[in-house]
Amino acid sequence: MDLTARKYKSLDEMKADEYRYWQSRPVWERMDAVEEMVKAAYAIKGWEIEPDVPGLQRPFVRIPCPWR
Repeated sequence: MDLTARKYKSLDEMKADEYRYWQSRPVWERMDAVEEMVKAAYAIKGWEIEPDVPGLQRPFVRIPCPWR
């Protein structure tokens, strides 16, 4: 873990550095971070996530491609 303190001159510069960092991480690590944030948000609200429900569900939808 990188514990370097950085100073930024603007919010845009900080956000650009943050985006570069997350884009450099593997997909599984980014998904783990999203799941951790969802769990933290549920905990803040006082809700409980059901243990048998898979996280990050997304329906499969096929959209026709007009140029094919």
